[in-house]
Amino acid sequence: MTKKEKEINLDDLEEELAESEEPEEEIEEIEEFSLDEISEEEEISEIFEEEIEAREELEEVEEPKEEIIDERIYIVPLVKARKGPRNKRAKKAIRYLKDYIKRHFKPETLVITQEVNERIWQRGIQKPPRKLKVRATKNIDGLVVVYLS
Repeated sequence: MTKKEKEINLDDLEEELAESEEPEEEIEEIEEFSLDEISEEEEISEIFEEEIEAREELEEVEEPKEEIIDERIYIVPLVKARKGPRNKRAKKAIRYLKDYIKRHFKPETLVITQEVNERIWQRGIQKPPRKLKVRATKNIDGLVVVYLS
């Protein structure tokens, strides 16, 4: 099946555009000036002022950070993951890491960062590290985040 093509007349398009025209935005006029009037010092100071204002705006946005209640560094033994089938060792290491952090922090929710996950899986599924040094932080909401230390 082919789609029916609708013929469009240019006159009709012009009429539709004239009917639906929105008020045009006013263009601001720029004052004329010569480059001799502005000194290099003024020009440089204006640039730095703009950068400082931009940085202050960014700092204002970054202020609402979550308050960290507790932060600890652990060396997590992952040797138990070596028991059992070779093709499930990295998965077991992740599970043991979660259990270890849950036992020590008792979190409401637990997040393991991508760095930690990649470090465990770095040598493949059959050869996870025997121990891993991690930094765990807990915030007010009971969220625990595990970082590589």
